Amino acid sequence: MFKRPDTWRRAFALLFLCITLGATSCTSPDQLRKAIDERDAEIAQLREERSVLKRDRQLLQAELENMGAKLREASMRRDSEPVQSLTTNNQAGLESLGIGYAYRDGVAVITIPSSITFGSGKAALSASGKKALLEVATVLRQNHAGGVYSIEGHTDTDPISKSKFDSNRELSLTRATAVLTYLVEECEIADEQCVVVGHGQYRPVNPADTSAAKSQNRRVEIVVYGAGR
Repeated sequence: MFKRPDTWRRAFALLFLCITLGATSCTSPDQLRKAIDERDAEIAQLREERSVLKRDRQLLQAELENMGAKLREASMRRDSEPVQSLTTNNQAGLESLGIGYAYRDGVAVITIPSSITFGSGKAALSASGKKALLEVATVLRQNHAGGVYSIEGHTDTDPISKSKFDSNRELSLTRATAVLTYLVEECEIADEQCVVVGHGQYRPVNPADTSAAKSQNRRVEIVVYGAGR
């Protein structure tokens, strides 16, 4: 009849202890039992420590998920709020191209309408868009050389129908990325100064359901943080 696995493990443990303690020590059952008890105590302690670490990890994971949920909720609230009014700052070169240059809560915002930069439902820069970005880059270098440029794409609320993009969010992000690429590769703006954001339809400047309002909302904004005015 075969011995149970526990019996085998205990036999091997005894054999190992015999080799470790020496032949003479093996002759003392009390020493062997003491060594086994000490080993079992260490194993029990390690198991308890592992259990505590597992509980701590679960608590930290729950806290992280809770923080993530709060951040997502705050982001959704922010996206659902219309953009606040801007304080206009005249810049002849930009103004002549139909580009807005203003301050929102002390932060510079350059607004480039999509009618200048992109065709309907597309994310490839037009010739007029490239010309506009050359002027935008000049203003960034002159007035905000040390800033961080958040390049933020926006669309209207019309659903995507005749386009390769799956959503307005994807379209807005791709357009913002196209602006970033041109500024970096053709206008010598430092890539490390740029951040790209796609808001989709969630940050309208005009929430009205009219053609004029939707035209206002289709835009790329370059929000400048941290330098110059």
